[in-house]
This record gives sequence, structure tokens and C-alpha cells, in this order.
Amino acid sequence: MNTPDFPDSYELVFETTDEGSDTVLVRRTTMTGAGGSPVYADGTGIVRAEISQGGEVRMLASGGHQAHVAPLEVHPHRS
Repeated sequence: MNTPDFPDSYELVFETTDEGSDTVLVRRTTMTGAGGSPVYADGTGIVRAEISQGGEVRMLASGGHQAHVAPLEVHPHRS
């Protein structure tokens, strides 16, 4: 699938255990997910997500025994 209309990066906003949120920057990789949308990953490669053009997020495990929580919000990152 050609993905030129997808942003190069997104900010994923997760709920934290204390009051507030945690924002993770993910950048587009060369991979595509099962739904045909690009896979994005943070700098460590631990946080990975397939993000559709409509902004739907599917978190992807990068190793065994992971249970990722879906982000509260997703925003295209503006440099």
C-alpha cells in the first residue's frame, strides 16, 4: 500500500496512574500492519502502533507478555 498521505509522526497520549498523561512520539516505519496502514514506533521500538488514515490506533506488541493500553488521544506531530 502506498502511504504518502500519512503523517511522518504522531503523538500518542496515554493515561497515567497519577493525575495527568504521558505523551509518546512515534515515527512512521517502513512496515505496514495487518489493516494495511503504516506502523509507527517510538525511538526504543517498544511502543508500536498501526495508525489508520482516520486516526484509529491498534497497538502492536514488540515482545512477549506485553499488554498495551490504547491511547486516550492521537495527534499528528507537527515539527
